[in-house]
Amino acid sequence: MNSKTMYYILKRIGLAILTVWVVITVTFFVMHAVPGGPFMSEKAISASAQAALEAKYGLDKPLLEQYGTYLKDVVTKFDFGPSLKQRGQMVIDIIGDGMKTSAKLGVIAAAIAGVVGIVLGAWAALRRNKLIDKIIMVVTTAFVSMPSFIMGSLLLVLFSVVWMILPANGADSGGLILPIITLSLYPMAYITRLTRSSMLDVLGQDYIRTAKAKGVSGGKIIFGHALKNSLIPVITYFGPMLAYIVTGSLVVEQIFAVPGIGRAFVRSIINRDYPMVMGTTIVLAVLIVVMNLISDILYKVVDPRINFE
Repeated sequence: MNSKTMYYILKRIGLAILTVWVVITVTFFVMHAVPGGPFMSEKAISASAQAALEAKYGLDKPLLEQYGTYLKDVVTKFDFGPSLKQRGQMVIDIIGDGMKTSAKLGVIAAAIAGVVGIVLGAWAALRRNKLIDKIIMVVTTAFVSMPSFIMGSLLLVLFSVVWMILPANGADSGGLILPIITLSLYPMAYITRLTRSSMLDVLGQDYIRTAKAKGVSGGKIIFGHALKNSLIPVITYFGPMLAYIVTGSLVVEQIFAVPGIGRAFVRSIINRDYPMVMGTTIVLAVLIVVMNLISDILYKVVDPRINFE
């Protein structure tokens, strides 16, 4: 690894740390600026009881002191504190339990979206303006245009209510099949269109025509040059997409009652569970930053001509 590459990686790590700090700071102060409080919904709570709860969780201290304590705990111990609503549980434990399901759901959905999207995109590019190309473009346009809550609801009605093939509850055996399909359709369609567009651009480059003129086999041109060089935009998109899916789609997990981090996040917002909201937001931000960093580094692997200046 040369000095330019090392400098680039260190610079990106520094920017990543700065980004995470901004997310922590903004999330903390925005959550504390919301009118009301986490204990306002408690039934028949007295002023003294509310004061005692605030003192127990340190919410009676000055805001800057709370921020300093929270930032120190997150940075040094990756500790987001206790949940204000799920008494006796730490936020990091709740996120860890939810991530077990969300990670499995997301990784499978992302893998399906990536493989199917690249194959369909390359196929469409190689059959440009043919019937199969037009069919793929129509179908992917429909999937890109359809929100996940509509797609999820449609699949739920068809496969769980009308045909009764798959369970509707994400906690049941086989219950993750419909959420995985729902989560994978939009990124699969987007990757298909991205791969097709990028590959058509690569196929029109001079070095491809030169390779054909030299008698290089069609398979080597497609897989050794065209497809490999057309994957750079896909890599750019795939990193943040994977982080988003792994963290769990809020809507999809609600529709299928998947016991993942997305469902817990929605509940924490409704219940004004400040530490849970902030912890989940920070975990999502860290995943996206890390995936972006990995994507940028992978550029060099895919295309050695790229330098890190």
